[in-house]
Amino acid sequence: MPPEGGRTRAGTFLDDSGRSVAGPSGAQPLPKVRRRLSTRILVITALAVMLAEVLIFVPSIAKFRYDWLTAKIETVAVAGLASEEVDSGPGSVLGPNQESALLKALDAQLIAINDRDASRLLARAETVGIPDVQISLSDQSAMETILGAFDTLLFGGSNRTMRVQGTVGDGALRAEVVMAEQPLRRAMLVYSRNVFLLSLSIALFAALLVYTAISRYLVRPILNMTRSMVSFGANPTDPDRIIKPNRRADEIGVAEGELAEMQRRLNETLREQRHLAELGLAVSKINHDLRNILASSQMISDRLAAVEDPTVQRFAPLLLRSLDRALHYTQSVLAYGRAVESKPVRREVRLRPLADDVFESLALDAKSGIRLVNAVPADLLVLVDPDQFHRVMLNLCRNAVEALSSLAEDPSVVVRQIRIGADLQMAGPGGWGELQMFVEDSGPGLPEVARENLFKAFRGSARAGGTGLGLPIAAEIVEAHGGEIRLAKRDQPGTCFEIKLSGKAARRESAAVQA
Repeated sequence: MPPEGGRTRAGTFLDDSGRSVAGPSGAQPLPKVRRRLSTRILVITALAVMLAEVLIFVPSIAKFRYDWLTAKIETVAVAGLASEEVDSGPGSVLGPNQESALLKALDAQLIAINDRDASRLLARAETVGIPDVQISLSDQSAMETILGAFDTLLFGGSNRTMRVQGTVGDGALRAEVVMAEQPLRRAMLVYSRNVFLLSLSIALFAALLVYTAISRYLVRPILNMTRSMVSFGANPTDPDRIIKPNRRADEIGVAEGELAEMQRRLNETLREQRHLAELGLAVSKINHDLRNILASSQMISDRLAAVEDPTVQRFAPLLLRSLDRALHYTQSVLAYGRAVESKPVRREVRLRPLADDVFESLALDAKSGIRLVNAVPADLLVLVDPDQFHRVMLNLCRNAVEALSSLAEDPSVVVRQIRIGADLQMAGPGGWGELQMFVEDSGPGLPEVARENLFKAFRGSARAGGTGLGLPIAAEIVEAHGGEIRLAKRDQPGTCFEIKLSGKAARRESAAVQA
């Protein structure tokens, strides 16, 4: 198996992790990947987890601030309840040392409680700053709590003082503390840092799991298919380069199976085409030499025909016809194997004289008993390539002659006839319309095997020794003219081929004169 990844230099490839590894000699490089799918999935997964953590962080940092302030209020309430048992003198709840210790413990400047409308000052520093922020924990909404948390994070670093109030228990006891905002912001920053590190760890762990799973179950199979396509494209006739699909029942397994089937069909098609091309080349070479031999034999047979010997006169026509058929066979094979028919050079011609020329090209003996009927209207003009269309009618008529010749010894056949007809259909502006044409004969008709393989080269011959190229050549020319040819259904014996040229294909000569 060739290595995964893309090629970096001669004989060097990239594996799944992007590292350079040595490749086997002659291995096909994969296309260079600028943005690896697995890396993009890793980044997207990490960002998605971090975004989820941010959404969690917003309410969690607000709750942390609320809990931190609530803990201060509860501590003040406990200190107030404990001070009820202490008597330090008139106008004072706690002694100086106790006040200093309590303020230091709470990092506060002023502490007071309000119990049943009776306010008591528990402790107060020598200097108390004017509060910059007023916080009432019992009256704040969720949005106010969140906005307050971010206000502390962003602006709490200055020497701001905050006044915090809140109830304890059933709400009868209310505590109040005045303190600097800096300790709260410091605690929130430590909490944020811990949350960020934890979120980053979770995001990387989750992304790594997703990356590993996708690389194994998605990226690697896709890379294998890509490698198989590149390798197969380098030599599609090698069956060993067809991908071997895994037994997976998911979409990747289906894709691998379909790719393997497509490569198999393409491999078989290319191998068949290569064999046909080699066969065609061999046949062309044989036909080239055979045609020269037949041409020489034809010249000798022409001289033999001049000999007055009765035996020679009896067999010379048969020899000439056989040589003509063999020469025609070689010419047909060479003509079909050369190339696709050239693009038609259309011009306006009379169809009836073209049909007469086809009948003359058949060179039928007067004793053949075959009647040629030209039923094409004399004033019908067609827009076709006359040389190519002559070939179409000549091929059809030659097939008809061959079919009728097989009935020469059948006394039950009275009429042996080949008929060419045409008509103008759906004439529009300027007299232009469709051409409906037919070539029919009164022969025995086509056998079922020939009907199944009509217009297929070398397979549609209705007689032994036929080339099977007449109809494919005719169909190719008609399609090049934008038309279609088909075998018409008949209730009577014989064969009829219909040709239809759509669009502006024909018109009457009278309409052309008026135009």
